[in-house]
Amino acid sequence: MSRRLVSSLVRATVLGTIALGVSGCIGEEIRHGYQIDQAALATVKPGLSAEQVLQILGTPSTVSTVGNKSWYYISQTTSRTVLFLGESVQDQKVTAVYFTPGMKVERVALYGLQDGRVFDFIERKTPSSGADRAFLSQLFRGLTRYEPFGSGAGASIVPGARAGQ
Repeated sequence: MSRRLVSSLVRATVLGTIALGVSGCIGEEIRHGYQIDQAALATVKPGLSAEQVLQILGTPSTVSTVGNKSWYYISQTTSRTVLFLGESVQDQKVTAVYFTPGMKVERVALYGLQDGRVFDFIERKTPSSGADRAFLSQLFRGLTRYEPFGSGAGASIVPGARAGQ
């Protein structure tokens, strides 16, 4: 084989390997949560017991804690154009099974992306009241209210002290 042919084959192999590796990083559709089986969902009718619903649909994604008893089966489809970048929500479905006080199915409702806004079910963040102000602004706010000898209007910096003492 000629040297030119070998180098061309090596280049083609290297380019093919790189192209194959990069193609795995582009475009991905991800499905989260409960994937709705329409045939199974069609068998859930008013009057069924909670145990029967568990056998048909399985364990719900979440359950209501207030008001009437409701079970929610949640699914979400997201996509990303490049691997390791943020996901964008393409579709979100919530199947709600509402029960009577006797735990019999009252009705089944399907909610989609058009019925509400997208929210993160597991954010893993707890907002705090101090987060909206910067540390320095809180510090200076405390310094501007400091009155070493009182304001003369009966205010005192000593907790529990009465006015004028």
